[in-house]
Amino acid sequence: MDHNKVDYSVIVAEIAPLTSGIATNERVEAFCSGNPRLIPFCTLNPYIHPNMAQMLEDLCINHGFKGIKLYPSYNHYYPNDNMMYPLYSVAERLGIPVLFHTGTSIFSNSRLKYSDPIYIDDIAVDFPNLKIVMAHGGRGPWYDLALTLVRLHENVYIEVSGLPPKKLLEYFPDMERFSHKFIFGSDWPAVDVKKNIEMIRELNISDEAVSNILGENARKVLGI
Repeated sequence: MDHNKVDYSVIVAEIAPLTSGIATNERVEAFCSGNPRLIPFCTLNPYIHPNMAQMLEDLCINHGFKGIKLYPSYNHYYPNDNMMYPLYSVAERLGIPVLFHTGTSIFSNSRLKYSDPIYIDDIAVDFPNLKIVMAHGGRGPWYDLALTLVRLHENVYIEVSGLPPKKLLEYFPDMERFSHKFIFGSDWPAVDVKKNIEMIRELNISDEAVSNILGENARKVLGI
């Protein structure tokens, strides 16, 4: 992080035995313990965890998690399924962000239909104060739709991990106008973080937009 000039890193749990694998909440909690620059995000799988709302409250209040990452296409459920709504209610009340995987994935057995950002619209309408972040910005088929959701909903954001920085203005031509809604992400260790940061700085956008994308928006969403 020091080498890459990164102030904070979000560390995400992943419980997706059908596709990518398992990094438990306990493992992430232990990894981040004692280091305020590491921000732990838990995860919950609706087919494994029967009372997600209660579990999320416990994880945030008693175990220090600052957000939750959900993997609908890895675990095969629609984000707007009613079974998820008690979890969103708790997240909204606690003021923590919900980070959704959206768009394509390299992992076998992931199912694209579950990662369509259109289902985020229902959640944003029903939970207007919930902070929603779309990881990968609808990568592949849905860049325009992801940007439309950002325009429509005050608390919906796009996170750009897994996207080549040089193509961001091609994917999101209005990035300058909506720079207050974009959040840098690395998907480390798959990429050169320092190089990606520098490519963001070289985009044909204002210094204010660069500052928003590389940190200010994340500070707002995370309450740092």
